[in-house]
Amino acid sequence: MAKYKSKFVCQDCGYESPKWMGKCPGCGQWNTMAEEVVSKPSPQVNSQILQQSEPAIAHKITEIDTVAEARTHSGLVEFDRVLGGGVVKGSLVLVGGDPGIGKSTLLLQASNSIAAMGNKVLYVSGEESAKQIKLRADRLDALSDNLYILPETDLERVEQHIKQVSPDFLIVDSIQTVYRPGLQSAPGSVGQVRECTAFLLRIAKSLDIATFIVGHVTKEGAIAGPRMLEHMVDAVLYFEGERHHTYRILRAVKNRFGSTNEIGIFEMREKGLAEVHNPSELFLSERPHGVAGSCVIASMEGTRPVLVEIQALVTPSSYGNPRRMATGLDHHRVSLIMAVLEKRMGLYLQSQDAYVNVAGGVRLDEPAVDLGIALALGSSFREREIQPTDCFIGEVGLTGEVRGVSRIEQRVREAMKLGFTRVIVPTKNLRGWQPPADIQVIGVETVQEAFQVALGG
Repeated sequence: MAKYKSKFVCQDCGYESPKWMGKCPGCGQWNTMAEEVVSKPSPQVNSQILQQSEPAIAHKITEIDTVAEARTHSGLVEFDRVLGGGVVKGSLVLVGGDPGIGKSTLLLQASNSIAAMGNKVLYVSGEESAKQIKLRADRLDALSDNLYILPETDLERVEQHIKQVSPDFLIVDSIQTVYRPGLQSAPGSVGQVRECTAFLLRIAKSLDIATFIVGHVTKEGAIAGPRMLEHMVDAVLYFEGERHHTYRILRAVKNRFGSTNEIGIFEMREKGLAEVHNPSELFLSERPHGVAGSCVIASMEGTRPVLVEIQALVTPSSYGNPRRMATGLDHHRVSLIMAVLEKRMGLYLQSQDAYVNVAGGVRLDEPAVDLGIALALGSSFREREIQPTDCFIGEVGLTGEVRGVSRIEQRVREAMKLGFTRVIVPTKNLRGWQPPADIQVIGVETVQEAFQVALGG
């Protein structure tokens, strides 16, 4: 019997070890080391497409044409916005998200729209049969003659179909289910995911095929497989949302062809995903009036200003340690702002439970929402209502100052468009800028001034 060599590879970070260990030294996770057989790939697995492609040529940087990459519109405006204006020829895009969130539905709708424009699309599915995809396509009305469905997991056979179909766009659903026969490891392992992604990357670049690959996510929300996977691709998109809510958010965390942190918003309906072109109006549609603890802020998501409602509930605690909970915000940031309010404003919050929520299920990361969080907490604590036509923009420092933010003109314009009559902004942002005449813009330098304007003290 022939001997074989094996190694143990961490399925989270790709750390390799000659022996099994309970805890990975690379990432510190437990029970992630899996055995993989070490073998040299046979010559038969070499890609025929890559053998026929022309070798790369070195060019002087001064002789390279700086013409913008040609983009193809997917037919979904929100999808194109996240990609930076459309699908770039020869790009490799990774789409991740929780199970059942709608990744396959989104890509099938985009595939149908692209195919309807005369482009050939090859949809490779390693998780569903052709009949299952056809049933979903009937429900979504995604039936185009240029859309080809291939239920296959062997990348060598997928390569043969690429030669036959000559697609303009390729979709692989998912990268954890496909494999290369020359590798002894199982599909979904670190070695297979890395090699399959590299194989698809070389095909995308050599044949100028725009390729989308779907990636599963772990329980922590990160894309399963080695971290190198996100470095290899041109763009990384996350499809987010609560399973019990109808709204979904497509977020770009990496994009070589456009802005990062750009978002596209969709609504899940019976006929598939519908685009939401005015998210500000959506997030404020169910906003209560006459209630303390509600505040509207203007946040920038990529290049798009979005108005979102922040809700806060401050109530006396019945425990020794007050609870601090935040949904859609960094709870450490909320605790920091509460400490500023207690130190600089004299609000006694040590014995109060605090709950902060961003309405609509969106997550806010930028510091310009600090002033809105502070006003919502103060409004709930003092039981004073904030005027429903007020909007707040600003970053709060540890000394209680309100610091300037970027793109103030776009934020104020969005608030004016939705009928807000007054915007409270940092004083620094008023320098060298003439506010519109249709809306009152008030500059504040400290949190105390903001409380005086919004709550009367």
